[in-house]
Amino acid sequence: MIVLEVNLLIYACDTTCPEHRKARAWVEGALSGNEPIGLPWQTVSAFLRVLTYPGLFGERFSMGQALAIVDRWIELPHVSKLSPGERYWSLFREMLVGGDARGKLTSDAALAALTIESGGVLYTNDRDFARFPELRRMNPLLES
Repeated sequence: MIVLEVNLLIYACDTTCPEHRKARAWVEGALSGNEPIGLPWQTVSAFLRVLTYPGLFGERFSMGQALAIVDRWIELPHVSKLSPGERYWSLFREMLVGGDARGKLTSDAALAALTIESGGVLYTNDRDFARFPELRRMNPLLES
């Protein structure tokens, strides 16, 4: 299962990002494919927070526009909404301690735990996830 991290989705939607073209092509390909995709709720909330925040640099959207984008993703038959399950807390604790994650990195630990619990591979452009050696991850922007 492909688990989506927010940075790829932001790059795919924000035409001012240097990574926009490559991210958009990859995201559109993944969403139009058949491979199962996991969309964590924290990815959705981060996407909405960043793309609707007028104080940030880059292309910003109204909440209605951003919600419409998320609605399209969620309606796809191969997209599952990921929520924590029974093993989440123990995995989250393990990521926090083992990955020496604190402060802003706690959200990375949470996403790493959710990805591991779901048996997925986290697709991200964020190198901070390297601190979690148990996490399977892929950066599709580095693929040729």
